[in-house]
Amino acid sequence: MTTVLVVDDDPRARRVLKNFFEGHEGFTVIGEAENGAEGVQQAQSLNPDLITMDIEMPGMSGLEAISIIMRDIPTPIVVISAQDSAGTIYEATLRGALEFYPKAIFTSPMDPERRSHIYATLKRISAVQRKKSPPINPARPSPRAIEYRPIRAVVIGASTGGPKALMEVFAEIPKDFPAPIITVQHNSSGFDKGFVQWIQRYTALEVLLAEHEALRRSGRIYIAPTDKHLILTRQYLCLDDGEPVLNQKPAVDLLFQSAAEVLGREVISVVLTGMGRDGATGTKAIRKAGGITIAQDEASSLIYGMPKSAIETGCVDIILPLGAIAKWLIALTMPSGGAIGYGRGNPYVCERTAVR
Repeated sequence: MTTVLVVDDDPRARRVLKNFFEGHEGFTVIGEAENGAEGVQQAQSLNPDLITMDIEMPGMSGLEAISIIMRDIPTPIVVISAQDSAGTIYEATLRGALEFYPKAIFTSPMDPERRSHIYATLKRISAVQRKKSPPINPARPSPRAIEYRPIRAVVIGASTGGPKALMEVFAEIPKDFPAPIITVQHNSSGFDKGFVQWIQRYTALEVLLAEHEALRRSGRIYIAPTDKHLILTRQYLCLDDGEPVLNQKPAVDLLFQSAAEVLGREVISVVLTGMGRDGATGTKAIRKAGGITIAQDEASSLIYGMPKSAIETGCVDIILPLGAIAKWLIALTMPSGGAIGYGRGNPYVCERTAVR
């Protein structure tokens, strides 16, 4: 049974959320708080598995409460708020929140499929810091170098924990980076334009929301919009309104598979923190086409599901801590970009095996 603490200054909202959780036999609400200070106190005394946090509250705000809880009693936190500022929402992720849902989702009629998906997501989030995936042997020394070649694009996939991870990677990429960076971040908030604006604060590159039939240009980061798949053709970025893949739209797999088809060995893929296995099939396609594949390591992943699934395909070339990913992207795309050795004996480089 997953125990939940609901923090919201609106008694009607607390009642709606309590009814939502009580509609599933796997959840029980063990406490309610009407401001951040009370939320911190109840988190300390009740030790819940999951906390839902409003942002705008009298006295101590949700942002302040998140910071204190994650410092003193780290607990999975999901922001459920009417706050419509994307900057505030992504600030909450920097402080430790794992997901955001607009309050309107819960106060409006919800179809059974969406309800089921939210329950499953919250169940997984509640286990983030209580249960960890078993470690995978990260690498064996490579018997041959990953040779330098021109790179025409870097494609990145991320989910839960992704906004903070992407911010950290993009902050280290120089303005003259020679390839476009094309990114799918699973985004349930709907604030895709706000996400673009937030990421722009932390990088020297130009950050754009991907548009249909836009030309790819180096020195730019393209972000997939909410509820549209992002795929590559020979020259363009294209948006697709097809069905979700692995319950995701946009889907990392579709971006990676299209990149493998049109760019072959001249692409680098990166799978970052996130739940589920989106990106694993696409990683396999990139590797089969001769591209270079990277995955975030377990220790630095907030949620190891997506990187773990990619690694388990046997098709990941390099497994890296988050703080090293930008350095490797620079070294692999810019001949004078760094002195990283990515050949025999480097502990991060995996043995290239036949694609199964």
